[in-house]
Amino acid sequence: MFQTFQETARPEQGPPRLASLRDELAREGLDGFIVPRADAHQGEYVAPRDDRLAWLTGFTGSAGFCVALTEEAGVFIDGRYRVQVKAQVAKDFTPVDWPETSLADWIARKLPEGGRIGIDPWLFSVDQLRGLEAKLESHGFIRTDNLVDRIWPDQPSPPQGAVFAQPLALTGEPHADKIDRLARDLKAATCVITLPDSIAWLLNIRGSDIPRNPVPHGFALLNEDGTVELFIDAAKLEGLGDHLGPKVKVLPPEGFLAAVATLGGKVQIDPASCPVAVADALATAEIVEAPDPCVLPKARKNAAELEGARAAHLRDGAAMVRFLAWLDRQAPGSLTEIGVVTTLEAERRATNALRDISFETIAGAGPNGAIVHYRVTEATDRRVGEGELLLVDSGGQYVDGTTDITRTIAIGDVGEEECANFTRVLKGMIALSRLRFPAGLAGRDIDVLARAALWEEGLDYGHGTGHGVGAYLSVHEGPARIARTGVVPLEPGMILSNEPGFYREGAYGIRIENLIAVETADALPGQTVPRMLRFETLTWVPIDRRLVVPALLTQAERSWLDAYHEEVLARIGPLVEGADAEWLAAACAPL
Repeated sequence: MFQTFQETARPEQGPPRLASLRDELAREGLDGFIVPRADAHQGEYVAPRDDRLAWLTGFTGSAGFCVALTEEAGVFIDGRYRVQVKAQVAKDFTPVDWPETSLADWIARKLPEGGRIGIDPWLFSVDQLRGLEAKLESHGFIRTDNLVDRIWPDQPSPPQGAVFAQPLALTGEPHADKIDRLARDLKAATCVITLPDSIAWLLNIRGSDIPRNPVPHGFALLNEDGTVELFIDAAKLEGLGDHLGPKVKVLPPEGFLAAVATLGGKVQIDPASCPVAVADALATAEIVEAPDPCVLPKARKNAAELEGARAAHLRDGAAMVRFLAWLDRQAPGSLTEIGVVTTLEAERRATNALRDISFETIAGAGPNGAIVHYRVTEATDRRVGEGELLLVDSGGQYVDGTTDITRTIAIGDVGEEECANFTRVLKGMIALSRLRFPAGLAGRDIDVLARAALWEEGLDYGHGTGHGVGAYLSVHEGPARIARTGVVPLEPGMILSNEPGFYREGAYGIRIENLIAVETADALPGQTVPRMLRFETLTWVPIDRRLVVPALLTQAERSWLDAYHEEVLARIGPLVEGADAEWLAAACAPL
């Protein structure tokens, strides 16, 4: 079992830990210290050793930070976590909606001019610190060692997960070719790369240093001569010498900063992901700022990666169908959230191809469904009651692809409000699925389509509509996203989620999610737009028709839903049998 159900942090642990941190502030002569959910590699996901935010505050969300001052402590969270944070942090911590309230504005209100705020320079990117310093010129940001590490007596050890090669048949391009291709476009003699998924993609390797993410911890220098210096514990690389080949030189990770300090001439960094500590070490170099050269090519999946994604989604779809069929056979009131999570993971394991789940499965019944990133524990587990909605957001890591799917399921007879709002969410999901759009548009240009039906009723959801997804890499991948803040143009090969939702705090949550891939659309007669794009659907799992109000759908939307279910039956039907096959046929009947 990959997922566990123990509490990883408790609210009552926060106050004494905060008091210890304030003792360290006094020793250092600081007025505050910022604790982000980040590590030295600046990726979205962190190993247990680096989850300082959860250890200090009790908040276990995947994004956020705490500003601990001498008299006050703010926990900054985005819209996904407004409900969750209330249950996880003690009253000594004040939840702060971010980015509605900016960190700089909050500090300016709480600290007088001349205030000294400590930061760990490994945990802040160049852009992050630059933004703070620009807005808080009268305050000082003091680089220091990590004050949380000083007071964390049983901090986990650094991860030592094994690294393995990703087969060429699945990557579609030798890593030597990737290195040469990217090296030709460098704007400097050397480029610093810290993001774990960038390094994994570039070198066609995968690892196990971060839970649910098949990536290794390491640092890399990509040189214009087509070589790479990889700073990683050699013990992780046993048997990989032949794979890495002569282009890649393996060096101990503890020598990374010293090696950076010796670089002269032009050195390229991505200010969005380069730690301040690394930029500080480049004292003798001319820094050239440019995006991480791996991020965009990694997002543009090639033919082999797309074929792998399709295969992974068929396998995962069959597991989901077996799970949903089992779920419908259970008597209302007999299910628990933990039982739901356990059974779903068992069905994925039964494929004999599951490497890991792609994130902690979200199984929220009734009011727990309104907690956008709810994670069930033994303390929060509840029975799934008659007349409730059950929101299940889950995914698998397979060697050929990463999946992410959400289905909201009716348990017995559900109220009219829930069905109407489910249908409005469905209309948004269908709108994106059917969309043809001009090349060059970004996620922010189409996000409105997923929300329009909700907006008509004065409703909305507090998260983005879609995030990028990796090829047996991280389930959240940049640079493109479908959201108000999504400014990167969508390009063929990008895999994204399509997941509008609606959440009634204290009552229920609704989300419907498929993964989609951007592709070039065929030209239409009389078309005047030079190039149009569309989305290929990757996820093939029934949507609960019992929750659909047909009168709220247009004929085009009804046709799309019926065609989708017809395709689900054609693709997944041959992969299931017996009672599961009978259930699938009924679930895919025309509306």
